[in-house]
Amino acid sequence: MISKPKWIIRFLLPSLTLLFLLVNISLGSVQIPFSDIVSILLGEEVKTSWVHIVWQFRVPKAITALIVGVGLSVSGLQMQTLFRNPLAGPFVLGISSGASLGVALVIFSFSLFGVVLSQLGGSSWLMILAAISGASMVLIVVLLAAQRVKDSMSLLIIGLMFGSITAAVVSVMQFFSNDEQIQLFLIWTFGSLGGLSWTELYMLFAIISIGLFLNTFLLKPLNALLLGEQYAQSMGINLKLTRWLIIVSTSLLAGSITAFCGPIAFIGLAVPHLGRLLFNTSNHTKLLPAVIWIGAIVMLICDIVAQLPGSEQVLPINAMTSLIGAPVVIWIIVRKRKINNQLS
Repeated sequence: MISKPKWIIRFLLPSLTLLFLLVNISLGSVQIPFSDIVSILLGEEVKTSWVHIVWQFRVPKAITALIVGVGLSVSGLQMQTLFRNPLAGPFVLGISSGASLGVALVIFSFSLFGVVLSQLGGSSWLMILAAISGASMVLIVVLLAAQRVKDSMSLLIIGLMFGSITAAVVSVMQFFSNDEQIQLFLIWTFGSLGGLSWTELYMLFAIISIGLFLNTFLLKPLNALLLGEQYAQSMGINLKLTRWLIIVSTSLLAGSITAFCGPIAFIGLAVPHLGRLLFNTSNHTKLLPAVIWIGAIVMLICDIVAQLPGSEQVLPINAMTSLIGAPVVIWIIVRKRKINNQLS
């Protein structure tokens, strides 16, 4: 007989994910009957323009939402366990700030030469490469710091300081830039799930897969870290190697998502706590698959609400994730003592 948690993970959460995936694909500025949506997905003959809309725009957007939800949720879970801090998220190491700095350097540097980035061909790839470069730069520095500091709290402080430094540099660059470039950068910070081509989506999926693959080797060390670094070391866990792998995995997950979709807040912070609340466990063997499914569902719901069903307008995805994630964070603070007991 299948236990309740296994039944939820194996049947209920996948079914809800499929349901919200279909709902997500069925929504958009062009009204397409749901029956025709299903026919298109099954490869049947339907109106050509509808087929193009579904396969070139809606399906990539929905898959992007799935990938983003999974990647941010898993990276947030790793950070909360590594730092034993219920308010730690996937961007505490400054990876997102590094990506933002890379994008800002490209956008604002072009303004010095009187060139508008949107006028350049391939600007999407240029933004992605800039974000990856900025995130990689911060990652290298954090990895070097991880080899020298002895405890995770010092590493957390270093990551936060790098985030503050990069944010300050971006602010200075904004001050000396024109309105059009500032607006372009601001739009990027809103986050977007709908701007990826299939080629970009394949690349994002490959990077996220590597990050998730690394996480499969971290389940035992993460469980040991719940009881503290000294306990983990007494269990034969190599702390430096474990910390290094967690940082690389988190950077691949959160950094690539920021590069391709922009900074997306609260998902990585809130979803791990929803998983703990639903399954009443901190065992990563059970929590990881739960967080993966819940992250995908929450991100799909945020994207559905952002599309304003019945309207041609699309709200910034960051606004939706904040509206859903912020109440969870408030709940975390209210119940902080109980959650701290789960993480210790």
